[in-house]
Amino acid sequence: MATILVDQDLCTRCGICSVVCPMSIVDPADENTLPEVQDTKAGLCIRCGHCEVSCPSQALLLNVCPDEKVPLPAGAGTITPGDMGYYLRKRRSVRHFTKDPVPKEKILEILDIARYAASGGNGQPVQWLIVHDPKEVRRLAGLTIDWMKTLKGSSHPMSGYIPTLLAVWEAGNDPVCRGAPHLVIAHIPEDNPVASVDALIALTHFDIAAPAFGIGTCWAGFLSMAAATYEPLQKAIALPAGRKYAYSLMFGHPQYKVYGIPRRNPLHVMWR
Repeated sequence: MATILVDQDLCTRCGICSVVCPMSIVDPADENTLPEVQDTKAGLCIRCGHCEVSCPSQALLLNVCPDEKVPLPAGAGTITPGDMGYYLRKRRSVRHFTKDPVPKEKILEILDIARYAASGGNGQPVQWLIVHDPKEVRRLAGLTIDWMKTLKGSSHPMSGYIPTLLAVWEAGNDPVCRGAPHLVIAHIPEDNPVASVDALIALTHFDIAAPAFGIGTCWAGFLSMAAATYEPLQKAIALPAGRKYAYSLMFGHPQYKVYGIPRRNPLHVMWR
């Protein structure tokens, strides 16, 4: 099966597809031939699609689910630097949520964006577990509290915070998941040494995309620390065999809106 499909009537033989291929497997066109990937190099293709999307005349199609190709409308995705700056600076870690559930369809829309996140070698190792039931979120928060109880009197860096966190929980509040109705958990193959970075990149895509859908997020640090070592919590999360927890975000509809941008530390940059 051909790795790339090239329309000879549209191809201008500009050579861009050969230049942008990260694996350098696209042989450039000449007067008599079109760009091609030889069969001996086909196994090196990582299906990133750089060749396809960089073709100015749209003559080239990566032969991976070609029937699913969607044309990019003119101007789609264009955003001014100013608007991008305001959008990202407005992003907040939300710790107060309404009880209104986020529809599964909307969650899938955000995840569909997150699946385009960068990954090493375009391996796309990240898969998702959505804890949609608020009662299940509360149960996982409770198991995280149980993990915290094991740290009392220990040398763990968190041990000094444990009494306060336990008191908050016992008062009926949730210092772990902040009463969020949902969790998104990224999980990765156990034997992939770099997939944890891929998971953080994908979760960041979710984190950044969510406000455009009216959804607020917060990184679930306490739960993630517990999930790294606490077996009862690992069993409750119940990931498929061969997969391991990477990190998670709590999310839901924010209870409060954002009306400004807070200050941050000055920018520190070194140039060489």
